[in-house]
Amino acid sequence: MAYPDVLRQRPENAPRGVVVLARQALILQTDCLVHNTGDLPIRRPNRAPPVAAKDGPRTNDEIRNLTIQLIDQTGVNHGTVETAVAVKMAMEAGMDLVEISPNNNPPVCKIMDYGKYKYSAQKKAAEARKKQKVVEIKEIKLRPMIDDHDYDVKMRAMLRFFEEGDKVKITLRYRGREMAHQEIGTKLLDKVKAAVADVAKVEQDARFEGRQVVMVLAPR
Repeated sequence: MAYPDVLRQRPENAPRGVVVLARQALILQTDCLVHNTGDLPIRRPNRAPPVAAKDGPRTNDEIRNLTIQLIDQTGVNHGTVETAVAVKMAMEAGMDLVEISPNNNPPVCKIMDYGKYKYSAQKKAAEARKKQKVVEIKEIKLRPMIDDHDYDVKMRAMLRFFEEGDKVKITLRYRGREMAHQEIGTKLLDKVKAAVADVAKVEQDARFEGRQVVMVLAPR
């Protein structure tokens, strides 16, 4: 950019230093007008959002292979067929072309009602989740001098836990002078193990943890 002629001219009788300073100030001001874009917002090109991963098999036009192995709605294997032809066959049948074995070369696709197929798959997955049993550890707390009634109540609860497939953590806590008679607690734990021997096994034998003894039983 060419600077104004005034920068090249020196007014009459003006000191040389004043003229130099004036020229430098005008040059600086002009440069700032030309180059200063710091206050302008930075514009970035618009980018398309990432394509969401498809949940489930590819269907119809989503199948990009030129050819596929086609199984029609009646289960008949047509061998290798052009994908466009298979999609047309599915549309004429009022159904969808669904990719069922994508790792084959070419992939295996079947003509079916995709809505019913998806509903059936979701139903099977829900039933499988219901059958999955999450094993929990239930805790039964005992005292060395427990009375017969409390003992019977806790044993019934313990047997119910085993029937439900859960483990049982037995915590036997000593208080005060009971620590001097640990044999009473040991006999009680042996009694419990004998009572449930047919339905449970010892997973963790009795061991001291501070002033209490812990034992874990698991269903057979």
